[in-house]
Formats: sequence, structure tokens, C-alpha cells
Amino acid sequence: MYSIREVSMKLGLEPHVLRYWETEFDALQPDKDASGQRVYTHADLKVAQRIQYLLKEEKYTIEGARRALQRESSRQHVVRNLHNLRGLLQELSDQL
Repeated sequence: MYSIREVSMKLGLEPHVLRYWETEFDALQPDKDASGQRVYTHADLKVAQRIQYLLKEEKYTIEGARRALQRESSRQHVVRNLHNLRGLLQELSDQL
């Protein structure tokens, strides 16, 4: 678990940038602890790194980066479903 300060230091960003990204990207929604402080997981850190890469290196706009993340998420969902289907088909084949 990481604080917003730790994540901002790792990425070389100001904390307000991360807070802004939270408003723009559904994929970046860290939990908050009992005192209301943001708590970033390793997965949240990876999403923030991906956003930073898309914006800084690939020169995407916010909207373009948002769409790219959505496409990536959709692809991952399809791949998971295909793996699940493959397992189910293997089970059925084994039963025959």
C-alpha cells in the first residue's frame, strides 16, 4: 500500500496531478483509509504509471488516454473470458 505522496514521488508528479487523474480516469480510484487518506495498491500504481506513459511518452490527450485504457481493459476482459471458456471446454471434453 502506498500513500499519495509515495506514488507522486515514484512517478515524479505533484499529488494534485494524481487527484486530478482520479477525476478523469475510472481506472484510477484508490481506496481511502479510516482517516480519509488515499491508499494506493500496487495495481493502482501500475494504472497511474500507464496513464503517465500514455500522456507523457505517447502524447495522448486525457480523452485519448481514457479511451486507450478502456480498450486495454476490454481486451483483458475478453482474454479472461476466453481462458475461462477454454477451461470449461476442456472439462467437457474430459467428461466425454
